[in-house]
Amino acid sequence: MLPFSVVLLLLCATPLPTASVALPFEQKGLLDFGKSIDVEGLMMMMMNDEEEGSAVEEYYKPEQPTCPFGCQCNQNVVQCSDLGLHYVPYDIPPETRLLDLQSNQITEIREGDFKGLSNLYALVLVNNKISRVHPRAFMPLKRMHKLYFSHNQLTAVPKNLPSSLVELRIHDNHIKRVASGAFSGLGSMNCIEMGRNPIQNSGFEPGAFDGLKLTFLRISEAKLTGIPKDLPEGLHELHLDHNQIQAIELEDLRQYESLHRLGLGHNHIRHIEHGSLYYLQNLRELHLDNNRIPNVPGGLAGMKYLQVVYLHSNNISQVDVNDFCPNGFGVKKTYYNGISLFDNPINYWEVVPATFRCVSNRMAVQFGNHKK
Repeated sequence: MLPFSVVLLLLCATPLPTASVALPFEQKGLLDFGKSIDVEGLMMMMMNDEEEGSAVEEYYKPEQPTCPFGCQCNQNVVQCSDLGLHYVPYDIPPETRLLDLQSNQITEIREGDFKGLSNLYALVLVNNKISRVHPRAFMPLKRMHKLYFSHNQLTAVPKNLPSSLVELRIHDNHIKRVASGAFSGLGSMNCIEMGRNPIQNSGFEPGAFDGLKLTFLRISEAKLTGIPKDLPEGLHELHLDHNQIQAIELEDLRQYESLHRLGLGHNHIRHIEHGSLYYLQNLRELHLDNNRIPNVPGGLAGMKYLQVVYLHSNNISQVDVNDFCPNGFGVKKTYYNGISLFDNPINYWEVVPATFRCVSNRMAVQFGNHKK
C-alpha cells in the first residue's frame, strides 16, 4: 500500500477509473493534507512525466557541482527541508529539477531567489511562514509544473505564476480574496487545492477563474455559504466539503456537466431544489453526508453513471421505492456499489427491497446507527 503522502501526490495526476470499475474514494483521506510532502513520491511523478516526453531534452551541468550548505543534492534533486532557513539558499545548482524547502522559517520569496533555475519541475515551500512573494520571483521558472505552497501565511494568490504550471496547492493560508484574472495565462493548469482558507463567496471576484481548464478543484474547509459561481466548466472533481453551504439552487450546478465527483459533505444543507442535480449526467460519486437534508434528493434515479452516494448523518426519515433506481430496464448504465444511509431516522424495515434493485449487492447499502 502506498504511503498516505504519496497518495496525495498522485491525486491530481491519476486519471479517473472507467465507470464500470470505479471504486468509491474515501473522503477522510482528503480532510488533512498534512504539513509535509513526500519527496520520493514527487520524484516518481517527475520521472513519469519525463518518460512521457514532458521534460526538457537536455540539462545544463556545471563543471563543479554545488550544493547549498546543509542541504542534500542528488540527481537534480535539492533537499533543504527542516534546516531553520529564513531565506531561499543562493547557491542552488542550475540543473535542479526538484527543490524541497519545506518546514523552514522562510517568511518571504524575493525577486532573485530562483534565478537560473529554468529547468525546475517542482518547488516545495510547504510549512513555512511565507506572507510575501515578489511579483517577479517566479519569472525564471519557465518549465515548472508543480508548486506546493500550503501551510503558509499568504493573503493572496501569488502573481505571475509560471504559464507551464499544472498543479498548485495553496491549502491552509490566509487568503480571503481571489482577484479577477488571478490565474490568467495558466492554460496548462488542471489541479488547484485551496482549501482551509478563510474565503467567502464574495471573495471570488468575477473572472477569478477565467482562462482555466481545471479538472480538479478543492475549496473545502473555507467559509462558503453557497456553491461559488463561474468555476471552470470542465471540472471532473469539485470538493466543497466542510463549509457553511445552506442549499443547492436550480442554477448552481448547471455549467458543470463534466463532473464525475462532487463533494458537499459536512455543510449545513437543508434544501436541494428539485431538478438541480439534473445537469450532472456524468456524475459517478456524490457526497452529501453530514448535512441536514430531510429526504433523498430528487433526480438520482435518472443519473445513468452514478455509483456512490453518501447520504449518512442527515435528517432523512423515508426512502421511496424509486428514489435511487429508474423504472423499467436498460436506463441505468452502471450499478451502485455504495449507498450510505446510516445515522438517519429511517425505519429500515419499512424500506421496500425493490428500492435497491440497481445496487450491485446488498452489502453496498448501509443503514442503522441513528442516534435520537
